Amino acid sequence: MKSLKKILNISLPLLLGVFLVYYAYNQFTPAQITEMKSYFAAADYFYIGLSLLFMKISHASRAYRWKYSLQYMGYQSGFWNNFMAISVGYLLNLTIPRSGELSRAAVLQKYDNIPFDKGFGTIIAERIIDLVFLLLFVATALLLQYKQLTGFIAQQIPVKQLVVIGGVLAIVAIIGLYLLYTSNWKIFVFIRKKISGLAEGVLSIFKMPHRVPFLLHTIIIWIGFVLTFYFGTKALPETSEISLGIVMVAFVVGSLTISFTNGGFGAFPLLIAKILALYGISLTAGTAFGWILWTTQTVLVIVLGGLSFLLLPIVNKGKL
Repeated sequence: MKSLKKILNISLPLLLGVFLVYYAYNQFTPAQITEMKSYFAAADYFYIGLSLLFMKISHASRAYRWKYSLQYMGYQSGFWNNFMAISVGYLLNLTIPRSGELSRAAVLQKYDNIPFDKGFGTIIAERIIDLVFLLLFVATALLLQYKQLTGFIAQQIPVKQLVVIGGVLAIVAIIGLYLLYTSNWKIFVFIRKKISGLAEGVLSIFKMPHRVPFLLHTIIIWIGFVLTFYFGTKALPETSEISLGIVMVAFVVGSLTISFTNGGFGAFPLLIAKILALYGISLTAGTAFGWILWTTQTVLVIVLGGLSFLLLPIVNKGKL
């Protein structure tokens, strides 16, 4: 049963991505597909290189930021272990969405003896702060391009179905929380203990003495993400002149897509093309841009994640 669940967790997101690729591919005529290939050939890969550089600056800043909450809890982890743990996490997110957060905590538990629940708690704390920043970018995009973005969201998201699903999940969550905090069953007692460790990790972010550098690194991370997208738009003549407002809207849509799928496979190019089409950029150019940006970033994630898998036991040989 566990192996079947694991297979489904990996295969279903990938199958969805394959379906979206197939769906997008079938929207184009042979002439449009040929045109899209020409975009790949004519792209200015100098700007793609700059885009990837800022992507890795963001990841490096994330690795450096992580040490502050860990230090506050009394644990030490070097920059390179943090960086490689994050690289492995991004790689695993291409298979099961959000599985990378679990792997990050597991890597530090293995190589730096940091308890899994404490390490995972700091990651949850980071995600809370990152969510706040993402919401700020969403709010900024709404202010800059309110009509276009709200209309696009209304077309793409089945609001009624989400309300029903949300109601069911809320009921399940209420029942689960009641049992968690009142039941004396061993499983619930065990979970309560783990939650205590998680809570300590989450609260560390608000109590640590290095809150200011933590915030500065968070700003660097998100500026890096925006610049990753901005320089990517410069790679094609069709997208190189779009305004900052349009860049912000496309960035928000791309970020949400990556957050809720396995690395944006299939969905990222499709939704980026649709949002850019609102501003007069052809679907072929928009799709080509989405695929160029997604493919180059994914290749870098795979290379760095694979290297990290290999280097972690070598770098930490004396600790094992």
